Parts: sequence; C-alpha cells; structure tokens
Amino acid sequence: MTILRSPRLDDGTARGIPDATVARLPIYLRALNALTERGVSTCSSNELAENAGVNPAKLRKDLSYLGSYGTRGVGYDVEYLRYQIAREIGQTQDWDVVIVGVGNLGSALSAYQGFSTRGIRVAALVDADPRRIGTTISGQTVSSLDDLGAIVSERNISIGIIATPGTAAQEVADRLVAAGITSILNFAPALVQVPDGVDVRKVDLSIELQILAYHEQRKAGTDKVVNA
Repeated sequence: MTILRSPRLDDGTARGIPDATVARLPIYLRALNALTERGVSTCSSNELAENAGVNPAKLRKDLSYLGSYGTRGVGYDVEYLRYQIAREIGQTQDWDVVIVGVGNLGSALSAYQGFSTRGIRVAALVDADPRRIGTTISGQTVSSLDDLGAIVSERNISIGIIATPGTAAQEVADRLVAAGITSILNFAPALVQVPDGVDVRKVDLSIELQILAYHEQRKAGTDKVVNA
C-alpha cells in the first residue's frame, strides 16, 4: 500500500504523478532494496528496469516525475534513489491503519509482518461481531465497530482496511469516512462509494485467481492445438 505525497515544483505548486506511475514506485523501491542487499551502490536505468521487470523507457519516464536523480554515464545512486522514492510514497514515516473485520482474512492481515517493514502499523482491529469483540488477535484487543470514530480520532488514523463480507462493505466504508478516514484499502468482494477526497484501492483475490485461470486455460488450449 502506498501513500503518495505530492511533490512540489520550484514555484511551490503541486505536481501530479499518474496513478500508473504511483503503482510502479513500490516495485522500483523493492528492486533498489534488493540491489542494496547485494552491495550494489550504483546502477543504470537498464539494470534497474531489468530488476523491476519493466521497460527501461517507462522506468525513466516514471522517475522523471520525481526529479532528476540519475547521472549520465554513471546511472543512479541506489541509496539516494531509494530514499527519494521512499519519501514520495510515504515510507519515511509510520502510518497507522485500522482493520475492520477480523475474520480469517482480517486476522491474517493483522499478523502480516511485511507491513511494518514498509512504514505501515496496524494500530487497531475492529469488528461488529460480539463474539470477536474483546478477543486478542496478533497481540491486539478487538474493539467494537461502534467505537470506530473514537479510535480513529484518538490514534490519528487516516487509513482503513475493509476485510468484511461484501454485504457489509458499504456500511463499513460509510463509517470509516464518517470517522475521518481518507484512504481505504478494500478487500471485500464489493465496490464501495465514497465522497471526493477519499481514496479507495480495491484488492479482489478471487478476480486475480480468475485471471490466472483464464491464462491457464489459454495455455492448455494452445498446447492442444500444437499437439494435434
């Protein structure tokens, strides 16, 4: 998950970065982290693009939105570029999130160690089921959905994760917005409507698996034609 801080031009005005570029910045950061672990201090755009699995021209275009960090004939300073990308996507500070819905998926998300290494901290777990309220999951006590507003306010949380069944997703989104949440990651199998100024990212695991199944079917069909 990324939180993009709008960079500034020399005149102080905000500069927009395309959503597609924003989506690739964490991939570049992951590639840079891997290069650092291998002891690489500088790399060319071609080398970075290969490690990130993207076209070099696309990578150069993406990085141009952040500024000019490469040196002709030398390439990129890996550590410096790491910092600049991390700064742009909000990973130079910690972000508290609240997870609403602590069933199988919500519980798994609360235990995911990868969040902490990316500046994301699960600060609260919330559920509407009385049987779950008061229980402890991943070292945190599950709070009632009715306490959401107070939790968001007291802990200054701006990001919410919806991990509920699809039928409850819109109500939860409404409550998150009313509580002051301005960014939502939606794992529920449903679309949610939010006001302007609230960002929503949807993750539908079943759709991703269906896409993979489609490709598997096409590969199987191709094999049958070739073998015929």
